[in-house]
Amino acid sequence: MSRPLDPVILGDNQFFGINHMSEAKAEALAERFRSLSAITDVVDIALECGVTGFMLNANQRAVEICDHLRSHSRYADLHMYPSIPYAHKYANAVNEKGIFGALADTLSQGGSGGIVDMLRKGATTVIERDMMKVMQMLVDMELNIFRDLDVRVLFLQNIVTDLLMGLGNPEVFRSFADYVRDEHGVEPGFITMNLPSTVDTLLDAGIENPIVCSSINKAGYFMNPAMEAYEETLASKPFRPVAMSVLASGAVPPGEAIEYVTGLPGIQSVVFGASSRKHIAETAELIRGQLDGRG
Repeated sequence: MSRPLDPVILGDNQFFGINHMSEAKAEALAERFRSLSAITDVVDIALECGVTGFMLNANQRAVEICDHLRSHSRYADLHMYPSIPYAHKYANAVNEKGIFGALADTLSQGGSGGIVDMLRKGATTVIERDMMKVMQMLVDMELNIFRDLDVRVLFLQNIVTDLLMGLGNPEVFRSFADYVRDEHGVEPGFITMNLPSTVDTLLDAGIENPIVCSSINKAGYFMNPAMEAYEETLASKPFRPVAMSVLASGAVPPGEAIEYVTGLPGIQSVVFGASSRKHIAETAELIRGQLDGRG
């Protein structure tokens, strides 16, 4: 049985120096969060403010962050919302060793036996014949970063979701969803930059009430193809929407931003990025207040 999503989820963009509107702010964030303690201090503040959801992208920093979370009992009530894959790692490996060498080196870490041997020989048919098996092993390896933590939803990053959308193979989504749910007891989720098309594809693939995370904000920022299409999808399709980029990287004032997003049908969870106690407390309270006020 699925567990309810946290209404308020702390995002991690600020920890990795990501700001889509200002390169200077991005550089300042990267410098500020160079140390692990700077990151975990913010997670501690979020917990003190009643924020128990934490969305964390799989990457090298996530390894040390998760090691820290596992080693301290105060994070027992923290609910994790990881997103995979660790895209840059694979991209760098492909650039260095090619697709077959990258897959072989990656999968050999998980003892995948025969598939690795075939990849090292450059057997292109393995990509088609055993793609689902390769996907499953990659999921296992990525989830290992978050082992022994309370993982609520495993999200597929938008770079992969949207690529698969372009390739037109919805069966991969269904296979991913079934494997994550059946083998790991975790809800599958999908991050996308085109919510209307992705929701339609997931429903057509037979995924019931899918969890879909996308930019949803009053400025129409990163909402493809248009705000109106998002609003229509939210009002008419059976899925669980998770809103991110609700402040449009600072383009919309917090009160106005939260009022718009929480006023949309179906929104039950909001991801936001903040790094100060004041902003975390105020934003979390705004989100909770608006969601509770809907009745």
